[in-house]
Amino acid sequence: MIRISTIGKYLDQPVLTAKLNKNMPLFLAGGSALFLAEQIYKTPEGEKKKNGLKSLIVLGATGLSAINAPKIAAFVTKKAAAKPLAEILQNNKFLVEEYLKNNTFGKEITKILEKAKTKILSIKEIDKLNTPEHKTFLDKLVPPPENVQAKDLFKEIGWLSVYGAVPVAGGIIGGITADKITEKNWKSRIPNKINEGIYQYLANIFMCNIGAGAALGILEKLNIKSKAARCIGMTAGIILTGIVGGSAAANYIGDKIINPLILKNPKKETRTPELVDIGLHSDDIATVSLLSGLKWIEPSLPLLYSISGYRAGIGYRNDKAQPVHNESADELSCQPDYSQKAHFLRHEC
Repeated sequence: MIRISTIGKYLDQPVLTAKLNKNMPLFLAGGSALFLAEQIYKTPEGEKKKNGLKSLIVLGATGLSAINAPKIAAFVTKKAAAKPLAEILQNNKFLVEEYLKNNTFGKEITKILEKAKTKILSIKEIDKLNTPEHKTFLDKLVPPPENVQAKDLFKEIGWLSVYGAVPVAGGIIGGITADKITEKNWKSRIPNKINEGIYQYLANIFMCNIGAGAALGILEKLNIKSKAARCIGMTAGIILTGIVGGSAAANYIGDKIINPLILKNPKKETRTPELVDIGLHSDDIATVSLLSGLKWIEPSLPLLYSISGYRAGIGYRNDKAQPVHNESADELSCQPDYSQKAHFLRHEC
């Protein structure tokens, strides 16, 4: 039976993480292409060209932002960039050659060690090395996770928060650009995009990071080092500050600042959390994992944060058409529902 520690070692292989990072642009491009095809397929014939163009622009802007988010976040927060694959392979080769030179093993272990120089080891192969005999070597090949300390906490939270902000900003810019190209009343659509961007960032990213960090700080003060306790504590912090506090803060900013600033006759609106929003908190698993010292989830961040960026770009405001004020009149005009549920179909007021 494969042990949990073996699965952790498998997932935390530096070669695996580096290859996922390297191929993430392809994953994002492929996922975006499939989603775009679905949107176009489900859109009525007369709307396919326009809505297809909108989707393409929003997805492109969000994807490009998400791919460049790690570099931007590292630059802003002065965080060391991830090691490139070539450097990791060079280090693995050195470790294996030194280990083989100083020890004698059977054919099976020797074959696994030779493979470790350049390739990702399977779970079974990791399990063969995950023994007291090979523990020191395996910990050098796949460094064990280190818990983030309080002194490094704000740097990690800052990095995650900047990381998440970039795709959301990219989605908003892409959405506004798409509307400007295809819609006459594009300015009246801006508040929804900004408000949704604020909602996504505060409720699904920033406040969740703050909640996880605050919980981690409290646990460290109490000298609680159990990984299970840390994960449970950070998850509780995420629920309280993100899902509850972030949602309330985002709605307040939208009603009191964004809508009055852009619309002539703003109406109070409340963006309520939905099942999909709770699903979007899968990126909080990344937050908890990273703050717990696990690195295997990091390559998935562009994919997870790009979902929030996309929803900001389409100005998603719950599954219904959103009334907005026309720029040139006091009459309400119907804001199309660009939600995934509506598949970019136009709703009539």
